[in-house]
Amino acid sequence: MLNVGIVGLPNVGKSTLFTALTKKQVDCANFPFCTIEPNVGTVSVPDERIAKLAAISGTTKLIPTAIEFVDIAGLVKGAHKGEGLGNKFLANIRETDMIVHVVRAFPDPNVVHVDGSIDPKRDVEVIELELAMADLSTVEKMLSTVTGKMKAGKNADLVAQASALEKLQIALLKGELARGVEFTDDEAMFMKTMSLLTAKPILYVVNVDEADATRADWVSPLGPTRMAIPISVKIEAEIAGLSAEDAKMFLADIGLKESGLDRVIRECYKLLNLITYFTTGVQETRAWTILVGTKAPQAAAVIHTDFEKNFIRAEVISYMDFIACNGEAGARDTGKLRIEGKEYTMQDGDVCHFRVNV
Repeated sequence: MLNVGIVGLPNVGKSTLFTALTKKQVDCANFPFCTIEPNVGTVSVPDERIAKLAAISGTTKLIPTAIEFVDIAGLVKGAHKGEGLGNKFLANIRETDMIVHVVRAFPDPNVVHVDGSIDPKRDVEVIELELAMADLSTVEKMLSTVTGKMKAGKNADLVAQASALEKLQIALLKGELARGVEFTDDEAMFMKTMSLLTAKPILYVVNVDEADATRADWVSPLGPTRMAIPISVKIEAEIAGLSAEDAKMFLADIGLKESGLDRVIRECYKLLNLITYFTTGVQETRAWTILVGTKAPQAAAVIHTDFEKNFIRAEVISYMDFIACNGEAGARDTGKLRIEGKEYTMQDGDVCHFRVNV
């Protein structure tokens, strides 16, 4: 399951966003460090395709994919040295697949700011520097270990490791993020074994007021290099208490086509290079998440690990063809059902039936 950590300075709207996203009530009191232990909520990924497939297949059991949000304690300057709840924060965030960084851009004299003023770019740089310094400590310890091993004798692996760590050390000392460092193929392989905070994809959610949330020409205050979307956490909190139909009407009334949850999940999928394929039949219709570029046997293994080694073939229908042909029988009759082998690369929206040796 995709695991996303929601981070930010205290009082920027993290816990309120978490509540809106998961409809799981957490303590959102107006003071720093209100969130101490991380709150975790699992949310179904909204995808209108699954209901349409189920309607054609005649099943009432729908199983969407899910995303897990983790609301992590607010971070402050000096966290990498243990200030505030820094150590707890850093331990929690290492376990996530990616980060949603909530940044405050809304003015409200009734909600205190830990630094006394609203400055989104400054706030982002505070947290990025703390993450970089925490990673620097990890990198320097590892570099010391690798250097020690090299004294006993060099090999290609150790040389690649040392090179990667030295590049990281230089970047992190400047407060830069690990994901911006260029590596050779061997260095990149080594990087995959590390769990650096600044190597994780980051989606910046700028918590704006209602007017900015509905502006088509909104410009991010964080610059062009950070993937940022504007969301009014206040609006999302209101939507969370409404029925699906009322929420749809509310969004239309204020000029929004979709909720913040939909936007956050879509961008998370994009940053992590994820796509969805489906299985459907009379028993259930289900969505499955895989990486872009996944081959058919590996996609089958998401259903059951034995399916990969016992894979024979995949019967595949594109989502649009499945709908247009009114199901598998129609797709088969019109030649839209394809037989794919082990080298087939899965596409978003594929409707699949895997044949395996039992």
